Amino acid sequence: MISLKKFLQEKGYTRVPLKRTPTDHFEIKAEINGVQGRFILDTGASSTCVGFDSIEHFKLNPESSEVKAAGAGGRGMETQIARKNEISIGKWKKKNIAIILFNMTHVNSALLEYESIPVNGIIGADVLKKSKAIIDYDKHCIYLR
Repeated sequence: MISLKKFLQEKGYTRVPLKRTPTDHFEIKAEINGVQGRFILDTGASSTCVGFDSIEHFKLNPESSEVKAAGAGGRGMETQIARKNEISIGKWKKKNIAIILFNMTHVNSALLEYESIPVNGIIGADVLKKSKAIIDYDKHCIYLR
């Protein structure tokens, strides 16, 4: 029987390792606009997000946004949006990605409570859909195409 890894690689997928954090999230390395960062992989987040404190780090051009963010950290959080960004995860790359910007202090505070390292942002369902992502929870990796 063919392995999942071999089957997906034959279909043009690239394999990217995931790191399990003490909070049981998966962490993934990605580049935004050519700059590497650390992100939580969140299938429940509709959009890929970056913290306000990482705007300059990733060379983002924020615009005002009427949208309010909601999630485990609360509701009605102010946001901005940065359009036309390039995201690379492993060998997978996509241009013209919009990224939501918001205050990630609550996310990183929770990570620090569990002695995890803070992250720059969240890779959300928008990128997972565009990349046709398949998560292998057992092998701690994700396949992107």
